[in-house]
Amino acid sequence: WVFLGLAIGFAVKVPLFPLHTWLPDAHTQAPTAGSLILAGVLLKTGVYGLIRIAMPLAPQAVEVFTPVAIALSFIGIFYGAIVAFAQRDFKRLVAYSSISHLGFVVLGLFVANAAGYQGAVLQMINHGLATGGLFLLAGIIQHRAHTRNLDMFGGLWKLAPVMGAFLLFFAFASLGIPGTGNFIGELYVIGGTFQYSKWLGAVCATGVLFAAAYSLRLFVITMHGPANRPWRSFSDLHGHEVLSLAILTICLVLIGLFPSLVTSPLYAPPDNVVPRTGREQETIVWQAPRPVSNHSYEHAARFQPKTSQSEAIE
Repeated sequence: WVFLGLAIGFAVKVPLFPLHTWLPDAHTQAPTAGSLILAGVLLKTGVYGLIRIAMPLAPQAVEVFTPVAIALSFIGIFYGAIVAFAQRDFKRLVAYSSISHLGFVVLGLFVANAAGYQGAVLQMINHGLATGGLFLLAGIIQHRAHTRNLDMFGGLWKLAPVMGAFLLFFAFASLGIPGTGNFIGELYVIGGTFQYSKWLGAVCATGVLFAAAYSLRLFVITMHGPANRPWRSFSDLHGHEVLSLAILTICLVLIGLFPSLVTSPLYAPPDNVVPRTGREQETIVWQAPRPVSNHSYEHAARFQPKTSQSEAIE
């Protein structure tokens, strides 16, 4: 019950379906800077809490609630993608896409293998970068057009080709195109899910197709086609805007080409990612999940007493 209470609290922060309803409204009402902080940092604290607090505190309960968490993750992946496709507000579309992406993160944690865990951590970072870029573009477009209604846009590629290029890149990154960090993160999660269950792995892979639908729709409806209203005063990106988006782009490409920059520390012993009690005599260590059979996984918690110098001499 302790794990259940903690897990529900952190699931609200992630957010995990069906505790996600606050996120679209929060992004819609927040300024651009607030959306960047919310997507890039604050949402990750929920996953961080699961990794550092809830799962190490009650590892046996993790195994009990794993089927429920996996089911909710799948619902979040497909629900977020389908609702994102139906959105007409730029920021609400990106907000619902976050629910879908974070479903992959939670799924990677609970399939309980190394590939899933590494993919979850990768996807947390990639989501912050890619979604942050989309929210930044949403704020830039809103500042120029004074609206986020996608039905009002169209034909902006001719007026702002640099902006269109960045929007195309971040849309591709969001759907997990090879060469970006999102591709590596989703590949790890899908691989970890295949290790857990081949059928669930196949279903997980189809979630990427749903991401392609809303990502490409966002780009096409904004940049292509005839202009729905005169945008004569619509200007392309300024220097500081290009710099901000370029930094996010470089980070996504670096992770996509060199994922070991993130995954290498994850091969270290679990002491690097476990909470400590603060007591001098013993430390609680949560071991990474180890496969017991093809369909069951165990989480082990053990006490590691620290040996004093006098005991070591004896």
